[in-house]
Amino acid sequence: MFTLDTTIDINASPERIWAILTNFSHYSEWNPFIINASGVPKAGQRLSISIATRPGRSMTFRPQVLRVKHAQVLAWRGRFLIPGLFDGVHTFVISPLEDGTVRLSHSETFSGLLVPFMRRKLNRDTRAGFSKMNHALRVRAEAASQPRG
Repeated sequence: MFTLDTTIDINASPERIWAILTNFSHYSEWNPFIINASGVPKAGQRLSISIATRPGRSMTFRPQVLRVKHAQVLAWRGRFLIPGLFDGVHTFVISPLEDGTVRLSHSETFSGLLVPFMRRKLNRDTRAGFSKMNHALRVRAEAASQPRG
């Protein structure tokens, strides 16, 4: 097994961050890592997720939603070909902080026969994708939470 963990603090409400994370039809507007997503964020449902693997290249998979807790947790499991070959549990955890900001923990735990061969690429490329997504989410959430005038 191999886990990628990233975090970012965001100056927005948990509800605002949740609204952005679960509004899959708008991912293409802001998300540089998950460039297209569709489906219903409900346990047991299948999603369609396309990630940017390299400039101009993407990969689409159909993960199953594992856990949904409104404004707190969203998790899904994706698999490559067959269970046990290359599986990933992708998780977002939204945690309010005492100062009124929110910490987003964005992680994925990979397991399966191919993980040892993919570890370097995951640590480099996938971690970079998570960070880009986290920053884009922060920009979108904080811009939306500012009063307009």
